[in-house]
Amino acid sequence: MASASNRGQGGIQQLLAAEQEAQHIVNAARNAKLARLKQAKDEAEKEIADYRAQVEREFQKKLAASSGDSGANVKRLEVETAEKINHLSTEGSRISGDVVKMLLKQVTTVKN
Repeated sequence: MASASNRGQGGIQQLLAAEQEAQHIVNAARNAKLARLKQAKDEAEKEIADYRAQVEREFQKKLAASSGDSGANVKRLEVETAEKINHLSTEGSRISGDVVKMLLKQVTTVKN
């Protein structure tokens, strides 16, 4: 019976050793998983930062382009305004004599 007791003790020791080994394997797997999650998080944050920087560069480029367009629009509006002022001045000069005659006629005509 002593040998059966020793075998039982040896079996228990074997089970305890196997349980400890399994626990080490689980802990190693857990640590590897945490390390991979941290690596994935770091990679994702880097990609986000790169994407954000790219979008910001594109935004700044478009902003600069639209500001340039704004300057071109201002110049175009200045030219159009000058042309309209010139046209109105020319037309005013052309018809001012007729307007003066019409006004004098209206003022000097007596109505009963």
